[in-house]
Amino acid sequence: MKTFTLIVMLASCAFSGAEVYEQRQENQQNRIEQGVTNGSLTDGEAARAAAGQKRIEKAEDRMEADGKVTNREKAKLDRMQDRESRKIKRMKHNRRS
Repeated sequence: MKTFTLIVMLASCAFSGAEVYEQRQENQQNRIEQGVTNGSLTDGEAARAAAGQKRIEKAEDRMEADGKVTNREKAKLDRMQDRESRKIKRMKHNRRS
């Protein structure tokens, strides 16, 4: 029973880590769509932001390819997400429409 509990706990931890990145990707996609809808992002800005999100997805896929995302890789993904988030914010508030 202890082994089963441990396996379930480890599986839930692994799932929650991937879920966080997926949720963050989804949130940033929603921010891009919202910016296009309300006019705070031009089509070109939205395309650049979407390309940035695609780069992050590809990097995540490469990191997951070996079956294990290391702490260093997780930190890199976090930095990439942070950087893209700042870019989206700057594009949404640059007074272009």
